[in-house]
Amino acid sequence: MDDRVAVYIDGFNLYFGIRASGLGRYLWLDLCAFSNSLLKPSQKLVAVKYFTARISRPESKRQRQNTYLDALGTLKADLFSIAYGNFQQNPAICQECGVQSDVPNEKQTDVNIAVAMLTDAFKDRFDVALLVSADSDLCPVVSSIRALFPKKRVVVAFPPGRASKELAGIASAFSIGRAKLSQSQFPDVMRLSSGFELKKPAHWETEAYQDPH
Repeated sequence: MDDRVAVYIDGFNLYFGIRASGLGRYLWLDLCAFSNSLLKPSQKLVAVKYFTARISRPESKRQRQNTYLDALGTLKADLFSIAYGNFQQNPAICQECGVQSDVPNEKQTDVNIAVAMLTDAFKDRFDVALLVSADSDLCPVVSSIRALFPKKRVVVAFPPGRASKELAGIASAFSIGRAKLSQSQFPDVMRLSSGFELKKPAHWETEAYQDPH
């Protein structure tokens, strides 16, 4: 019998890893196809859970995110789900010019991931939990699942250009390469059942795209 695999994706950790690695053209990512590409032949995908937070500004970035979230909304609801955290605006002073500005700080994602993984483990919803993140703050939940459920496995997939010695020290880990991203893209233009067309954001069309913020 195939092992049941649930995938938990740290949205911003994956996003910033892809962006910082110069792989911006691959941000238009079909997360179910991507998750399937990470599985072994003896494994079956049973859930893909994406953890993110909606941004409010700048407007151009907000629109790109909304377009991507709309694309994700076309994925099968019985397989894919999104859990939202939030952004908190924290004041910061520029060390060079002394100007104060608000810097958005994502909140709740690591807690949401931990709660989801532990809940699914207790309800026996997976045999293998595949965590897509390099956030060492998730070490406690990985350790807890291994201690409480010794028959279950936790595997960590590091986003491009990111890694965590702490996570690698307590779980099997590997790095996500360009090929897994390139073979898991949404069509550049998607036609919804309503007739509306979703188009890949123009800023994501070149590999070297770097977000201005």
